[in-house]
Amino acid sequence: MSRTTFAFHFRTTAGVAPLAYLAAWRMRLAERALREENTPVALVGQSLGYASESAFSHAFKRMTGRSPKAYRNASRLPE
Repeated sequence: MSRTTFAFHFRTTAGVAPLAYLAAWRMRLAERALREENTPVALVGQSLGYASESAFSHAFKRMTGRSPKAYRNASRLPE
């Protein structure tokens, strides 16, 4: 199957382009790791395939509106 055909069928089925789906899924994994683990931000990014902490932080902020550290701090506030 060609990439174009795959992308078309994926978008038809999932409602989003394959790379957009992948990016969103990676950010959900990052959110969970930042919320539930004490893993350093650089290692979270590395585990998700980002070459540097900076690249991960920029992508995370673009997708969620907050830096990874700000997200971690906000998710751990006492209720």
